[in-house]
Amino acid sequence: MLRPVLLATAAALTLASPAAAAGLDAAAVHARTLVLDSHVDVPADLGVGAHEAAIDGDGQIDLPKLERGGVDAAVLAVFVAQGPRTPDGYAQARKEADAKLAAIRGVAERHPDRAVLALKADDVEAAAKVGKRAIVVGFLNAYPFGEDLAPIDAYYASGVRSFGFVHAGNNAFADSSRPSGGTKVEWGGLSPLGKQAVSKLNDLGVIIDVSQLTPDGVKQVLAISRAPVVASHSGVQGVVDNPRNLSDAELDAIAAQGGVVQVVAFGPYLVRLTDELRPKVAALRVQYGLPAAFTRAADGTEALSPDKRKDYSHAVTDLLPKATVKDLVDSVDYAVRRVGVDHVGLSSDFNHGGGVIGWANEGEAGNVTAELVARGYSEADIGKLWGGNYLRVFRAVEQTSKH
Repeated sequence: MLRPVLLATAAALTLASPAAAAGLDAAAVHARTLVLDSHVDVPADLGVGAHEAAIDGDGQIDLPKLERGGVDAAVLAVFVAQGPRTPDGYAQARKEADAKLAAIRGVAERHPDRAVLALKADDVEAAAKVGKRAIVVGFLNAYPFGEDLAPIDAYYASGVRSFGFVHAGNNAFADSSRPSGGTKVEWGGLSPLGKQAVSKLNDLGVIIDVSQLTPDGVKQVLAISRAPVVASHSGVQGVVDNPRNLSDAELDAIAAQGGVVQVVAFGPYLVRLTDELRPKVAALRVQYGLPAAFTRAADGTEALSPDKRKDYSHAVTDLLPKATVKDLVDSVDYAVRRVGVDHVGLSSDFNHGGGVIGWANEGEAGNVTAELVARGYSEADIGKLWGGNYLRVFRAVEQTSKH
């Protein structure tokens, strides 16, 4: 049975291509495809008031939008921003993480007729077959765990099935590709604790998420891990030279081990800085006390406080042209040409700056499929990009676990 899908913009319905001319109907393809968004953040008050999952609210994801957009599954992230690496800082962060974990689990608990908590790849497919949304619990930034591996077991028992080591700032597990507070390289990739965590995650059957890690961190994860990995929300350096984007060498290495890179719908990682805008960005950098000139290797923003760095990031984003679905698929095209369609996927990073014109919330996901059809991707390949590749890695992780 085809799921009803509304393509959110008229433009998506009028795209022309050899594939479209050959008879592929984007709406029908989208309805037949298992669609999975591999990284979405949630508000701190998820489940409360206007952020109750059943309400078509002001956020970018809720059950009505998932249903309207034909999105079968979403990886909802337990995420807490980096803070002071002190006992009090860890305790406060853990409290926030516990609350988000409970709220994410609560989506399925309160709405069992519409959503299920997916603990295995098979659960995702089973939910899609009966028209329910699969909620996969992800985790990003090990900061709330302090200097302790034990919480990983507890979070696995509570449903976490994807684990990312860092966000914007180094922690006790690893270095971040966006360090803050002045210390750029602390561990040279993973710390000894982070290396132990890789083996523990393999043993449990948790997908290792290498987004946000440094190149050395990615390399070390791949050297230790017995299972393929996912970059749950990353861009590609070959399109936009940004410290958060993956180099060709990283794409190659992730793919060589059977992993998948989920290209993220985050504008600054998709749209190049034009010659016209460079002087404006240089002036902005000086305003924030940064050198006007910068490179990927010497961005300088690690010297800013977390709040000031966030303000700077938002200010730069406001200068850039707004990214579109076409820009997103340009990066998908680049990654596919580099490592093959079996190692590329899609993610939104909604509720944390993600979203592009045409895919501004989950209700518009069909527009991404329309653009893929317009580019000539086959239905089988669109299935791989939207969820098939992620679920393949999920199963491989399950098979290599000791559970």
